[in-house]
Amino acid sequence: MATGPGHPAWRRAAGARFFCTVGRGLEPFLMREVRARLQATEVEYILGKVFFTTCSDLNMLKKLKSAERLFLLIKKQLPFNVSSVSKGKIFSEVQRLISDDPESWLNVISFWKNLLELDAKKEKLSQRDANPQKMKTGKNGTIIGTKLKIEQMQETEENRECQLEKQIKETLEQGDSLTKREKFQEEEFPNVAKAADTHNENNLTFRVSCRCSGAIAKTFTAQEIGRIVGIALMKQFGWKADLRNPTLEIFIHLSDIYSVVGIPVFRVPLASRAYIRTTGLRSTIAWAMASIAEIKDVYYVGADVSASQLLGACDNLTAAGLKDKIELLKVSVIELPLPSESVDVIISDIPFGKKFKLGKDIRSILQEMERVLHVGGTAVLLLSEAHHKHLKDCERSCIPMNSKGRHADELGIEKCVPPEENTSISKTVSSSLESNNQECLDKMPPFGSLVPMECYKVSLGKTDAFIYKYKKSHAPRL
Repeated sequence: MATGPGHPAWRRAAGARFFCTVGRGLEPFLMREVRARLQATEVEYILGKVFFTTCSDLNMLKKLKSAERLFLLIKKQLPFNVSSVSKGKIFSEVQRLISDDPESWLNVISFWKNLLELDAKKEKLSQRDANPQKMKTGKNGTIIGTKLKIEQMQETEENRECQLEKQIKETLEQGDSLTKREKFQEEEFPNVAKAADTHNENNLTFRVSCRCSGAIAKTFTAQEIGRIVGIALMKQFGWKADLRNPTLEIFIHLSDIYSVVGIPVFRVPLASRAYIRTTGLRSTIAWAMASIAEIKDVYYVGADVSASQLLGACDNLTAAGLKDKIELLKVSVIELPLPSESVDVIISDIPFGKKFKLGKDIRSILQEMERVLHVGGTAVLLLSEAHHKHLKDCERSCIPMNSKGRHADELGIEKCVPPEENTSISKTVSSSLESNNQECLDKMPPFGSLVPMECYKVSLGKTDAFIYKYKKSHAPRL
């Protein structure tokens, strides 16, 4: 069963239906973030993607930190059955992604344009407020009259902006509101009314980005699927293909679990941070670690034994405007120049790979972290599979795994799946992810006074790793 803008579920709440791509294992983090940051509803996830409904504007959507890319959802449906049908029939079914419900495509594209136009208008107003025109000094009456005129103009612009936002909401809640909005735009915004007329627009250019995985990838290439979709779009809407600089990009992912079609909201991925000049740990992983560390207003200290790493960190801090707020130290992690029990939170990407073969030295690192942490302090560590194995082999202590009995799947991460969706697939994926995280947590013994509280297995691309959150339960015995 398909879900898209033509389906009642798409308009069930005020807002639009979005989805984000996300690194494997980070789905729980993104679910929490969209609920907290965007007040999102109807939040659900499948492997590598999180779906949600929100009425947030682009400025808020840009602030998502655990997502890779953001899309407006056009269609989500069950996977194609490639085992029992011919290749020609599959091509026909792919074309039906467009031809069966063209109105849903037009609705999403119209909303996408209004979203961008409203954001551009807000940006223009913001720039005008930041650079007010200089008023000529003269008679008091002239100055007062000019101020009143400017205030009236600003009030008019604000009223128009509120009316436009109201029109966008009506588009989502009522299926017959497209004509009303177009009429409003013709009257109030003649410069953008023509661009917003999606139904009659033949000068729209597009390209198709296609990804195939699972059984369908063994039968078709992404290029074949993209070509079929492109031809269908040209026939249905009269659009023109432009692979280099299109007005619109269509994203399609076909797998054994689902078929998803959407429009990228931003050209640049959300995971790209403008202030990162020297790349290191993936930004989404770093944010996930920080999000569970419960950091408050503290004094920050960064430490590394490598001068080149510290130089890169310094460049990033300068670009982010945080150079005066974080002190960098060139020290070894096993010899920190800090008093015992003086640190509230530790976040560390423990070195691993061919260049850094720590082996059992991982224990020395944790012992030093245990020393500097105060009782009740938190350590969030990124551990390789080799680190994980070494720590599992440590002698188990008598400290309970978790005195509160809370685990990673009890942190408000709900499986919110609309009843019309294929719940068996979503529940299977959700249960598998949660059970893997719980299994990791159950197998990890405490390390001295450091008790594991949460565990998440995450993907780093070519390899996997584990995010572990530890709490220091008591002062170590001398």
